[in-house]
Amino acid sequence: MANTEDNLFKNVISHAKEYGFIFPSSEIYDGLSAVYDYGQNGAELKNNIKEYWWKFMTLLHDNIVGIDAAIFMHPTTWKASGHVDAFNDPMIDNKDSKKRYRADQLIEGVIEKLEEKIEKEVEKAAKRFENFDRAMFVGTNARVAEYQKKIDEINTRLKDAMANNDMAAMKQLVDDLEIADPISGTKNWTDVRQFNLMFSTEMGSVADDANKIYLRPETAQGIFVNFLNVQKTGRMKIPFGIAQIGKAFRNEIVARQFIFRMREFEQMEMQFFVKPGEEMKWYEFWKAKRLKWHQALGLGNDNYRYHDHLNLAHYANAACDIQFNFPMGFRELEGIHSRTDFDLKSHEKYSGKKLQYFDSEDNQNYIPYVVETSVGLDRMFLSVLASSYKEEKLEDGSERVVLKIPAALAPNKVAILPLMKKDGLPEKAHEIMNVLKFDFRCFYEEKDAIGKRYRRQDAIGTPYCITVDHQTLQDNTVTIRDRDTMKQERVAIDEVKAIISESVSMAALLKKV
Repeated sequence: MANTEDNLFKNVISHAKEYGFIFPSSEIYDGLSAVYDYGQNGAELKNNIKEYWWKFMTLLHDNIVGIDAAIFMHPTTWKASGHVDAFNDPMIDNKDSKKRYRADQLIEGVIEKLEEKIEKEVEKAAKRFENFDRAMFVGTNARVAEYQKKIDEINTRLKDAMANNDMAAMKQLVDDLEIADPISGTKNWTDVRQFNLMFSTEMGSVADDANKIYLRPETAQGIFVNFLNVQKTGRMKIPFGIAQIGKAFRNEIVARQFIFRMREFEQMEMQFFVKPGEEMKWYEFWKAKRLKWHQALGLGNDNYRYHDHLNLAHYANAACDIQFNFPMGFRELEGIHSRTDFDLKSHEKYSGKKLQYFDSEDNQNYIPYVVETSVGLDRMFLSVLASSYKEEKLEDGSERVVLKIPAALAPNKVAILPLMKKDGLPEKAHEIMNVLKFDFRCFYEEKDAIGKRYRRQDAIGTPYCITVDHQTLQDNTVTIRDRDTMKQERVAIDEVKAIISESVSMAALLKKV
C-alpha cells in the first residue's frame, strides 16, 4: 500500500477530519483560510502533548516555573520588542498566477534543491566505496564543490539583503536565480515589499490610533515583562526559567501545508535567564535536552536533526532549529535561541523601569541573558499524527489504518467493548469502565461487530481494547488487545489497570527523557 509523500500527507489530512482530530474552521461557511478547529480526539491529543511539555519543564526542573500571560498587551510592548518596526516578511506576487509568496522562501527553495543534489552525490559515492569518508568526498568532488559554492553565494546575498532591508537586492536575487512560479511557470514577478505580520485591533469604544493594540505574534514578551514579578514572588535565583503555553497570531503571507503554518497557533515556550557570559553553555545544554525530549516519544531518531541559522534574528547571537521529517520533508519543529539581553534591556528602556537581577553571590546588578526554547504545539501535533499514521496489509490479506500514537499521548487509553448488547454484558462493561475511568480516559462502544470496533479504535490510536464476553461473567476475566501487535490475551479484571498503566503512564514517558 505504497504512497508518495504527497498522497500520504493527503491521507493524513483526510484521516484527521474523518476521525475527529482536526476540522476546517467555520466549515459550514466554506471555511477560513489557514484556520482549523481541533475535534474531540484532536483536543485530547493536543492536551496530552501540552501535559508532556509542561510536566517536563515544571516538574523535572526545580528552577523552572510556569505562567499564563494575557494575549492583549500594552502596545509599547511591541515597539520595545522590535515587532512594530521589524516583524516583516518580504512579499512578492506573480503577475500571471496572482499568487503571493515570501521571497526569502522562494530563494531558500533553490538552496534546498542544491542541498538535495549534494546528498544524491554523497549517496551514490557511499554505495560505490566501502570505506566512504563523507568529509573527504565533499571536499574533493568538483561537482559537489560547485553546488556548495553556489549555496554559499546565495546565502551571502540573501543574508545581506535581509540584514540591510534591501528589497531591491532580494528581487534581483530572485531574477538572477531565474525562479519560476510553481503555478504559472512564469518569472513575471512584482517588486519585493515588506509585509508586517501583526494583527491589529482597537481596545475601547473609540477606534483611533491611541487605542490601537495588537494580537500577540509570540508568547515570549509576556514572560519578559513579568520577569521581575516572577523572580521576586518566586524567590528565584539565576539560572531559572519561566515557561508558558499560549496562543499567538500572525498574518502570514503564505499560510499552507495544513496545520504546519497557520494564522492562529499555539506555542510552548520557555525563557531561561542566565548570567551574562554563560549563555552559550546553556544554549548547548538546552539543544541537547530538547532533542532528547522529542526522541523519547519513539517517533524515530532519524526523523530529527539540527539546523543552524545563517541569518540570525536581531536579538540573537546563536540560533538553531530542531527539524522534523514531516511528510513534506525536514521542517522546523522547535527553535532554540540565545536571545542575549536584548528583550529585557529594551523593555527597561521603553518602560523606564529597572529590569535587573541582584546577584548576591557576586554582589552586583545585571540584566540577565536569555536562552529560549520554543516549540509550535500545532507542529508538534502534526509530527505525532503524521508519523503515527500507518497503512498496514495484514497476513490474512485485509488492510487496516492505525495511528500508532505514543501511548501516553493517545486521546483514549482504553476502549471497553461488550461482545454483545445483551445477557448482562453491557452492564459488566460499564462496571469495569466505572473503575478505570478515574485513572484513564476510556471509550465505550457496543455498536457493530467486534472486528469493526477494533478497526475504529486502531484508527483513533487507542492503545488497548478490552472485550467483555460471556466468560467474563463466569470467571471475571476479559480479553485485552494491543493496538500495535493486535495480540490478544486473557487476563483477570483486577490485572487490567496495572497492565495499562505500565505503557500509557505520562510518568513512564517522562522517565525516558
